[in-house]
Order: sequence, then structure tokens, then C-alpha cells
Amino acid sequence: MDTTAPVVEATGITKRFGATVALRDARIAVAPGESHALVGRNGAGKSTLVSILTGLHRPDTGTLRFSGEPAPGHGDTAAWRSRVACVYQRSTVIDELTVTENLFLNRQSGGGLRPIHWRRLRLRAADLLAEYGVDVDPDARAGELTVEQRQFVEIARALSFGARFIVLDEPTAKLDARGIDRLFAKLRELQQQGVAFLFISHHLKEVYELCDSVTVYRDARHVLTAPVAGLDQAALVEAMTGDSAPVTAAVRPRPAVPDGPALLEVDGLALADAYREVSLTLRPGELVGLAGATASGAVRLGETLAGLHRPTAGRIAVAGRAVRPGDVPAALAAGLALVPEDRHLQGLVGGRSVAENATLTVTDQLGPYGTVLPARTAAFADRMIADLDIKTPGPRTPVAELSGGNQQKVVIARALATDPRVLVAIRPTNGVDVRSKDFLLGRIRRVADDGRAALIVSDELDDLRRCDRVLAMFHGRIVAEFGPDRRDEQLVAAMEGMAGRHPADTGPTHTTGEDSHVSH
Repeated sequence: MDTTAPVVEATGITKRFGATVALRDARIAVAPGESHALVGRNGAGKSTLVSILTGLHRPDTGTLRFSGEPAPGHGDTAAWRSRVACVYQRSTVIDELTVTENLFLNRQSGGGLRPIHWRRLRLRAADLLAEYGVDVDPDARAGELTVEQRQFVEIARALSFGARFIVLDEPTAKLDARGIDRLFAKLRELQQQGVAFLFISHHLKEVYELCDSVTVYRDARHVLTAPVAGLDQAALVEAMTGDSAPVTAAVRPRPAVPDGPALLEVDGLALADAYREVSLTLRPGELVGLAGATASGAVRLGETLAGLHRPTAGRIAVAGRAVRPGDVPAALAAGLALVPEDRHLQGLVGGRSVAENATLTVTDQLGPYGTVLPARTAAFADRMIADLDIKTPGPRTPVAELSGGNQQKVVIARALATDPRVLVAIRPTNGVDVRSKDFLLGRIRRVADDGRAALIVSDELDDLRRCDRVLAMFHGRIVAEFGPDRRDEQLVAAMEGMAGRHPADTGPTHTTGEDSHVSH
């Protein structure tokens, strides 16, 4: 094995799926100890390349080498795992198993006939978790872990195979700022040991923070490979999109929201172990952000508004009428619609078509006496496909065949199908490319512009920039409110629990006391 050769080198890679060309003469090379970013819009060919680099698919043409040696034969799982590991955007941790069982799945003992020494295995799991700095009980059920803990367990499992090349597919998508810092610190430490990473992310800020080099794919082709330090963001975005138009329009000044009846009123809402004494108001024409890290309670609050959790205290009202808590049909009937956090687990039925997924909330409108007429479903879906600019061969296409950005458009289309008074969108641009992100945020903005109201729940600054005002949550409470003249550092400080501590640098427009209500 040549220790000076790239840990992985792919050249002339072409891959077709039927009439679709997924990759055309693509290439990439990653050096030992390098953190190399792979970026591109949805459909650019990134996922197909990963499937080839990890042995899931064979290329039609081209060569693939690891540390100067030819790639293992197709199906030689052990050989592939010794060369490359992958942590996918969609978690593969099995909820029903313990952390130890997940870490050593299918390798609990030295052979098929040998007994499993569970005590020894738990000690190995504890050592592995301690090495990575993961504060998780090896005996805990994976389904009881937080999103961050699940992510770290999966990364620890990938590292445990001993590969010197690891693919990270959107590893920070569900981590808060502290979790990302811990991840990046560990990755830098492993780089010093010669481990190389292929880092796939739609968050360009992370590319500049972590990576040495970046490769851009567009329309199934290699477009650019360059050192990150010598490439400004405008040039990188232009390479990804093929034009030099600005990706995100500047946030325009908004007229003052008129005083009038509130569309959404939340008063003294509480949910055990998530948040307490939360009050807020949204008025017609407002797009409001609810910013908070993973442990802030913001996501659980957004889900509660849509009826997914029954609060332990407090009141929710839409247009002056109380909404029965913990009841999804009641929330829908009141005019509340939800874009959930995870489109794979909560937003889509993978085996169903685009039309079926987009119309799940309005099936009662698609035929008489509880029936669903296919023609009416298709017509309704066609209108939504046009409205959301969903790239699909047609309404009957399985939703699983769409790119991530277009799948997210289907989720938002389903939420908008009920013509809601209030749209709650939780991390609505998670895992989508920069162009899709801009489109989706613009479509949510339009909900408010049409005289309704929208709430974006996110810790992504890009998601919050179009908001008229932003409420920051920390440890279950709203701690600050910011107007349109906010600065990123102010908002980040509030989400990290530093609101009001340094007024000259991080002072928000308005900070709340421990029991204050935020309302306009």
C-alpha cells in the first residue's frame, strides 16, 4: 500500500441508471489527512459518487483506487469497510437496539459459532465512546437518545472499522453549534493521524471552517477542484450553479406589522423536559423566526403547535379560537400546518407517489363520500407541482426518486395544500442545495406576504434572515427578541445563552426575564 498516494482516487467515472446519466467522466482525489469537501446542487451526482466510493454500485467506466491499490471486488464487504466508512445523512442507528449493539452490529463475537461476551463488548463500547468524547450509556436504547447523541454514535461506529478514509454525508444537519464544534475538533484530531474525510454539506460556511480543498459537481460532471483558502464564496456558488447571479436576495425592509387581531396566540405553554412558560404572538403578514439549538426546546415547541405533543400547561389559539392541544386533526382544522424537521421520518411516505404525498392533508377534498378520485388527485398535485416548481417527470412518480430539494418541496406543498392561516416550518431547508434553499424560503415568505403568518423554527442563520423578527430560545425559554436590524453574532449569542451579558457586542433588541412573555 502506497502511503503517499491519495487515500482515494477516482478517474473517468461514468454511471448510468437506464436513460439517466448520473455521472459523466467524473473524478476526485483525496490526500492522506485531508478534509475534502464535495459540493453541488441536488442532482449534481454527489450521492452516486458516494455509492461508487463505498462499493454499493459499480461504475460503468473509469477506475477507482485506494492508497494506490485497485478497489475491492463488488460485494467484498469486509475489504470495503477496511478502506472506507460512510456516515449518511439519514441515520442508520437501530432504535430497538442498545448503543453497544449498534456499535458492534454483526461483529459481536469473533465468529459465527463463538459466544458473545456482553460484558467485554460493553467495555469495548465504553472505551470507543470515551475515545470520541461521547457521553452516552452503552446500555441505553438508541431510540432514547437525542438527535445529537445518535449522530455521534453513528460516527463512532464508522470510525471503529479502522478505515483511513471516511465519507461524511451532511453530518452536521441535525447538530447544534456545540455539537458541530465537538465534531470538527475530533475530525481535525483524526486528520493529524492521517485520516482523510470527504465532507458533503450544503452549508458552505462549514466547508470554509473545516476543509482544505473543495470539489464541485454540476449536472453529473466535475466542474472544479481548488484549495478552499483561495476560493471566495461567490466563485464557489457560481461554480455550483453555473451563473453569477446572487443566491439569496437581500432582506428588504418590511413595513411595520399593523396592530390587529392576532393569528396565532401562545400563552404560558409548557411541555415537560422541553420548555416552560412560553408565550408569543404572530399577526397577519408576519414571518417570525424561532431560533434555538437542539436542547433549547424550539423544535418541540413547533411540533406542539401542530398537535404532535400535548402540552402540560398553557393555551394555543388561532384567530382568537382555542385549539385543542395534542390533536393533529384539530390543529389542521384550526388552520395550523407543519413542515416537519425530518422529511424522511416525518414528512414523506417513501413508497407513494408525488401526488399521494402532496395531497395527504386534503384527501377529503379529492372525491365524494370519503372516496379519492385519481384524476382529481392528479389535477390537485399538478397545481402544487407548478406552484412549488417541483422537478418530477409527473405526479405519479415515486417521491423516493426525487432529489432531496424536490422531496422537501413536496413536504412544503403538502403543508400548503390546506391553505393554512399559520405555517410552522421546522428547519425547512435541512439538507437541500443553495438554490432550493432560496426558493423554499421565498415560498414561505410568500405565505406571510399573502396576509397569513409563518413561523420558521431553526438554528440556521440563513433560514432566519428573511424573518421580520426572531425569538431566541435557550434551555426551554424565550430569552431574547430581535428586529430586522439584528446581527448574526447577537442571535448566536442568545441561542448560546449569552443574551444580555455583553450589551455592547451581543445585546439583543429585547431580552426577556425568566418569566417574561414575548408578544407584539
